[in-house]
Amino acid sequence: MIHDHRRTESDDPMLIDPDTARALLGGAPWRRYAVLGDSIAQGVGDASAGYRDIGWSDRVAEVLTAANPGVSYLNTGRIGATSGQMLDEQLDRVLEFRPDLVHLSCGGNDLFHQGGDTDRLRANLETAFAALAAIGAQLCTFTVADVWDTGRMAPMRPMRGRMAELNEIVRALAARYDTVLVDFWEHPLRLRPDLMSADLIHFTTSGHAVVATEMIRALATRISAPVRPA
Repeated sequence: MIHDHRRTESDDPMLIDPDTARALLGGAPWRRYAVLGDSIAQGVGDASAGYRDIGWSDRVAEVLTAANPGVSYLNTGRIGATSGQMLDEQLDRVLEFRPDLVHLSCGGNDLFHQGGDTDRLRANLETAFAALAAIGAQLCTFTVADVWDTGRMAPMRPMRGRMAELNEIVRALAARYDTVLVDFWEHPLRLRPDLMSADLIHFTTSGHAVVATEMIRALATRISAPVRPA
């Protein structure tokens, strides 16, 4: 596999520079940012040469805090967590934190094996979305990217259909709960040859940097959007 060693965090065309990122989130109304879910929420991934070894969620929190001093951050994401475990082990802790901005990414582990129960997954995610929306938090999330067309990903190709199902669930819930959604399914990031970690599941930190940029852009759009009537 050919890696593009010339691309670094300072000249990656998919990234925004730190000053721009802080400017985009300057004046954000949120002061308590929480993330819950699985390893994708946690920000797991192999290090990429030329990029800081930091996950997307920590990057977003870093920018939000730098732009708005006094922001608190909680990430309860855990490797291997299913949606049921997220409800049992993380949701109450996040609700007690009283976030006004909360990101939820979970569900891949429910469907990782053949026969995953999409109805149960949908119900579990709806429970979490509804509980978080009920405290007045702004929700945000993203879909998984369609990375399964490259040769290296061939062993994981059977997952493609199930991850597409997960994305449909996430899109529907995002629309229902006025969620800031970044849709990565067809994002050009998916075509980078060095995107995936050795486990073929998680993005490398170069991918996390792009994910953070897109989340920051999406949140900035919500900051500047007109307030919806209640």
